[in-house]
Amino acid sequence: MKNVEIISSGKYLPEMEIDNKILSKKFNTTCEDIYKKTGVKRRYYVKNETIEEIALKAVYNLLEKIEFDKQNIDMIIVSTTSTNKLMPGISYLLQKELQIKECMCLDLLAGCGGYINAFDIARNYIAMGKIEYALVIGCEVLSKYLNKEDKKTTLLLADGAGATLIGKTNKKKLYSSKIQSNGLKGDILTCTSEDKIQMDGKAIYKYAITDTVKNIEELLQQEKEELRNIKYIVPHQSNIRIIKQIAERLKIKEEKIYTNIEQVGNTFCASIPIALEEMFEKKLLNQNDNIILLGYGGGLNLGSILLQI
Repeated sequence: MKNVEIISSGKYLPEMEIDNKILSKKFNTTCEDIYKKTGVKRRYYVKNETIEEIALKAVYNLLEKIEFDKQNIDMIIVSTTSTNKLMPGISYLLQKELQIKECMCLDLLAGCGGYINAFDIARNYIAMGKIEYALVIGCEVLSKYLNKEDKKTTLLLADGAGATLIGKTNKKKLYSSKIQSNGLKGDILTCTSEDKIQMDGKAIYKYAITDTVKNIEELLQQEKEELRNIKYIVPHQSNIRIIKQIAERLKIKEEKIYTNIEQVGNTFCASIPIALEEMFEKKLLNQNDNIILLGYGGGLNLGSILLQI
């Protein structure tokens, strides 16, 4: 089994900023009340960009930071809940735009936590020696699927894209994952191509503050590891109240869980890679730091990854 490391990361947020002032007027509330309930101050929507275009911009942001031959990318795997066409998938269009001659492409529908699934699949292909480098992308254009009269979703959700390049390394790197699905309860968060996003807020909240904690505890038990040795937990940016409850139930300081929902909103599959890139930008992560990536949401899908930077 080969070891895997993060080589580079990137992100892209659309230009159209929707702050709480705009939505407070629409829903007859206050900026403070929106922030208190969601943790969001601003979110971004696309104007004329497609989901493929914002995904590509996140990849370009990743590539401009390193000297790397794009032809070495063996896999492009895209996680999303807002694809706008069945064929060809977003990953294939990225391969075309990047002019990569030989590459495995895969689009993944696994709910809000799908980036975790995509990362784990790519890592396993590398670990088994089938490929050497993989581009893992989370991208969403949720604004196209919002019922703009629905307060529960409109205050939270946003557009954006994040990308991560991972590859083989000779260094010994800790890696473990714990991914679970519960399709029996999948109807608490739904969306079809003809419909808008619908969610049962109370049911999601209950699921998100209980199952996530159990999942992390089981992940740590797998590796006989302790939370005190984890520098950060990087969660899906669902809602600040959920994230704070996760911290409380894990009995850790809130600062140990990285959040950026205040500035970008909830971008479903894009939330973890966008947050991860911000952490690299801010130099919060160093070589050999242990972190946990935590995804959860539609499906129901739940997964965590323990990895060494």
